[in-house]
Parts: sequence; structure tokens; C-alpha cells
Amino acid sequence: MASVPDGPGWRLRFAEIPDRTAAESLRDAYLEAVVEPGQELGTGEYYWHEVIGATVRDLEGAELGTVVDVYRTGETETLAVRGERYGEFDVPIVRPFVRIFAPRRREIVVDAAALDLRPVKVRPVRPPRPVRAPRPPRRSRVPAGGGVPGAAGPAAATGTGAAPRGRVGRPRQAPPGPDHGGPEGGR
Repeated sequence: MASVPDGPGWRLRFAEIPDRTAAESLRDAYLEAVVEPGQELGTGEYYWHEVIGATVRDLEGAELGTVVDVYRTGETETLAVRGERYGEFDVPIVRPFVRIFAPRRREIVVDAAALDLRPVKVRPVRPPRPVRAPRPPRRSRVPAGGGVPGAAGPAAATGTGAAPRGRVGRPRQAPPGPDHGGPEGGR
């Protein structure tokens, strides 16, 4: 395996993955590594798995939720937080929003006013409706003959006993002109 820093992340090359087409199978996959003793992170650095599960509180100490995921947006990590009062919301890990970030103590304090959080609307749970017996099929009010008992076919629709007559008129003629065979053009 070879790695090269690439923007906010790393570009990896595996001996088992010879080309870009084969690498598509690893898209959106998480890479896990064993951390050996002596490979400790610096001050203020954390692994994402250390952040997931941490409690998020506001400046007054009220619990807002728990971190359920961490993801990267541009060059900033973002916390996905799930709680009861505010539902699920995102917190970019930047100073205007995060005041205390101590995942190893399971403590993250954010400025809820700066995040403009609004409580989710809780709809009351309605009791299930009782199951009704199916209704019998409705009977048609129009007899099968189309309005005239014993009649069938097109005459039945008019009720006269004769076939309906359509309107007959003369065919319209196109105005004379170059496109219509008139004296200026034509055939």
C-alpha cells in the first residue's frame, strides 16, 4: 500500500487494486486501521470513532443530542447529531459553533443560538382507526340497455330507436396563395 496526501485527505494505492475501474468498488467505503502503541495523535486530534457517541450540550448545559456520525464537507469535519428536542441536525466543527470539543471526555458544547436550532414539531399519536367491514358493491342506477329497457346498440343511447345522426357540412376550402394552389403558385 502506498499513500500520498491529497487535499484534505489521502490518496491510497493498493497492490490488489490495479486500476481505477477496480477501485470503484471501494468508493464510499470506510478504511479502518489498527493503531499501534506509539502512534498516538497530537493534542486536539481525534479519530472519528472517538467522537461518535459523545453527548452534545448547549452553553447552558442542556443536552441537545448525541453524535451519530462524522463526515467531511470540504476541509471541515461535520457532526451529525440526533436528539429528541431538535431532531437530527449537523454541526460543523468550527469555533463559531463549537465552544468545547473534548470527545475523550464525551463532552462537546455548542452555541445553539449560532446554529439557529428550532425544536421539531411533535405530532400527537392518534389511536388506530377501527377496521370497518367492506361495503357491498353499489348497484348501478342505469339499466344495462343504456336508459331504454330492452334496447341495445347505438340507438339505445338516444332512446329514439334510430341510429344517431351526425352533422354533415361542406368541406372547408383553403385560401388561395402560393402554398395552397392559388393563382400565385400552385400545382
